[in-house]
Amino acid sequence: MAKRYIVTPLSLVVVVLAVFVGYLYFFAEEEETETRRDQTQPVVIHEVGYIEFRDIIEGLGTAQASESMDVMARVTQNVRSLHFDDGQDVEAGQLLVTLNDREERARVQELEFRLAEANRQLNRLRELAAENAASRSMIDEQEVRVEQTVAELEVARSRLEEMTIHAPFKGRLGIRQVSRGSLVRPGDVITTLDSLEPIFVDFSIPEIYLPSLAAGQRITGLSTAYPGREFEGRIVSLASRVDPITRSIQVRAEIPNENQEIRPGMLMRVRLERQVDTAMMIPESSVVPIRNEFIVFVVNEDNIAERTTIEVGRRQPGWVEVLGGLNEGEIIVREGVVRLRDGLPVAPREQ
Repeated sequence: MAKRYIVTPLSLVVVVLAVFVGYLYFFAEEEETETRRDQTQPVVIHEVGYIEFRDIIEGLGTAQASESMDVMARVTQNVRSLHFDDGQDVEAGQLLVTLNDREERARVQELEFRLAEANRQLNRLRELAAENAASRSMIDEQEVRVEQTVAELEVARSRLEEMTIHAPFKGRLGIRQVSRGSLVRPGDVITTLDSLEPIFVDFSIPEIYLPSLAAGQRITGLSTAYPGREFEGRIVSLASRVDPITRSIQVRAEIPNENQEIRPGMLMRVRLERQVDTAMMIPESSVVPIRNEFIVFVVNEDNIAERTTIEVGRRQPGWVEVLGGLNEGEIIVREGVVRLRDGLPVAPREQ
């Protein structure tokens, strides 16, 4: 006789519970996997390593000519002729301006004639004295006249020299401020003269950096007039005093200026290298400051972000020195740290 299976309400409940538990076991695990996949964050990673660290001080400076002067007359007189053009390069000793010197030339010529006559008279008296026809006192008096005339001639020649103006050093002239026939007086600026090769840059550095400054130290100058250009130079001198108001010291650097691109008065941004060494550096974008701590996210072998506290040191634009908390070769998140939290899976890619 065949067995009969009787379906009772209790057995039906047991079957329903078994099906429900199986659903929770298989489908809930799949849903958790999908949820975790949806939480995966795309990030840019960076491998921790040692790079060259340049300890740089920055300051603002002003370009100065190595030699500079205002070309002026020493006497009041009219300009007879000009021997230069605006912006002209001149050599040392080159004639620039001639003033009206007719009176001075005539005076020099007169004294030269008088001196020649005085010397002729002196020689004649010496000849007569050899024949006992002239006394010693007459010769002495004539010698005094000769010396007096020589002194007057030197003064007249000096006055004549003041009627011409020469360049005292090699350089470039500025824009002339007078014309031919103009009356110039002492103190009137005729033009300017600047020596542009080399060029000086004067800048100030806080006194705290004084022990690390020395003549011969390398600097880099930058100007907005030449974007992307770097002008290399060296410190030539330090001021003997620290400014008691700004607590800074004046520094002068010399920059070769063969093409005369840098002009006096230009604003220069100066970068001074204190020292160059090797340090463990990470991108500044990797670091998250929280209260008094600095946090980075390390990516492990399973592509899980692990929150790590580090100790930071020196900084330079875009980079931070790591003193502790990381090892060379570890992978950290460089971009995308804002959306991360500890234990979150990530999809890393290199930039």
